[in-house]
Amino acid sequence: MLRILPFFLALSLAGSAALAQTAAAGTIQATGTASLSVQPDQVQLTVSVVTQANTAAQAGQQNAAQTNAMITALNQVLGKSGTLQTTGYSIYPRYSNVPGQTSTIVGYTAQNTLLATAYDLTLSGPLIDAANQAGASTVSGLTFGLQDPEPSRLQALTQAGKIAQSHASAIAAGLGAKAGSVLSAVEGSTGSIVPVFSGVGASSSTPVISGTVTVSATVTITVQLLQ
Repeated sequence: MLRILPFFLALSLAGSAALAQTAAAGTIQATGTASLSVQPDQVQLTVSVVTQANTAAQAGQQNAAQTNAMITALNQVLGKSGTLQTTGYSIYPRYSNVPGQTSTIVGYTAQNTLLATAYDLTLSGPLIDAANQAGASTVSGLTFGLQDPEPSRLQALTQAGKIAQSHASAIAAGLGAKAGSVLSAVEGSTGSIVPVFSGVGASSSTPVISGTVTVSATVTITVQLLQ
């Protein structure tokens, strides 16, 4: 027994030391979210040209002619202050829909979709007007944004990190402890750029209000919990 007792004593001391190390390694997590309101520097608009004809070839030819006229009209407004991009094109059959009868092809529809991007926000109204006057079938998707959102995202991330640290300190204080070193930091999913409309549109064309865009970021940190 005299030989076994020191062994148990050593084992107990080792267990106490391990327990102390585990308690000292306590951590807490905190999350910070920040949003910035930024003036947009670009506007985008989706314009579609839809034509119908008896044959696919006729529908395509008519669509090509009307789309070319649309491109000319939009480019006259954009000049060197924007771009045009084709984002979709399709030709598909139209079927009869008579109850009790077999569906048959009655014609074809062609659709060409363009994305207009302007770096001058005052062109928003004139672009809509030009599209309508050139015979657009649909004008939609008016969106304000940033040509390069990265600088604003970095600012939002910086603020989110500081907020996360403030939250960690508050949590630690509520537990009667202190927040120690940051052990890890993870960027959360970045929020989309959300337009906030405000202001007054131009009276000489379709009124469009640009307002601001909101850029958001989230950061989650893990810090040591110091007793």
